[in-house]
Amino acid sequence: MKSIAIVEFPSNLGLKELKPGHEPGVRKLPEWLRKHQFHSLLGPVAEYRLEPPPYTMNLDKTTGVRNADAIAEYAGKQSDMLQKVIGNNTFTVVLGGDCSVLIGNMLALKKMGNYALFYLDGHTDFVTPDMSQTGGAAGMDLAIITGYGPQKLTNIDKLKPYVKEEQVWCIGNRYLDEEDYVNAVKETSIHYSDLYQLRENGIGKTTAEFLNMVKSRKLDGFWIHMDVDVLNHNIMPAVDSPQPDGLTYEELSELFLLLLSDKKAAGINITILDPELDPTSEFSLAFIDQLTRLLNIVKTIE
Repeated sequence: MKSIAIVEFPSNLGLKELKPGHEPGVRKLPEWLRKHQFHSLLGPVAEYRLEPPPYTMNLDKTTGVRNADAIAEYAGKQSDMLQKVIGNNTFTVVLGGDCSVLIGNMLALKKMGNYALFYLDGHTDFVTPDMSQTGGAAGMDLAIITGYGPQKLTNIDKLKPYVKEEQVWCIGNRYLDEEDYVNAVKETSIHYSDLYQLRENGIGKTTAEFLNMVKSRKLDGFWIHMDVDVLNHNIMPAVDSPQPDGLTYEELSELFLLLLSDKKAAGINITILDPELDPTSEFSLAFIDQLTRLLNIVKTIE
């Protein structure tokens, strides 16, 4: 049976300040979850932490990405750490931070073999610097890991892309107001389903299509990215870019029961929950209860 390891990457380097002079609070996510018993409820066999470089608002002139050098440096160190953690019958739970931590996660997996990605997010995050309004890598991470964007971030250790487009399922986007935003990901080989397409196709069918791809391609495994803004705004409002609607906990359970029961599941990263936006802990406590119950499924897989 699998055991669980927790890795903390509390980086907020991929986000722009929500208000002047105040850095994004997502860096507090791991400590926040620990305070509310997330770690103890999972009972990990090991815990690791990697401190990020200091937060700045610096916009790199050559790439158009904030903190580009620091993010690339951090991704390399993340990769070094994760290569020692992932595998060995262990399911790895990475706690961000913002979505830019995915870069280091996928870099590690590229060095370890051939992996797929199930990308759960209320946005596509498939944006290049010329399209971005903020310069934040957290809104570009899916583009970066599939090889779109500046070489400084897309081609670390000359390993571009970190995951093949056709091995990525981008699920749950509900930012549909701008046609160019959606078309950018639809013009690739990434398998894209917004929230409403997911519901129309069926969660079970969509997930089965992904798992069948992993099996048919004989991949080494797959990773799950979960930006908590994929959840319904009424149950998870503590995010920087909220959108109406979103997955219910019932829908998330249906999806995760299928993904986490598969032997090829290597790990998950959880990002964007900002403790400062949930001062009463109401939404975080419900999230922790639901997610730990689901993640503990991996301990039952032989």
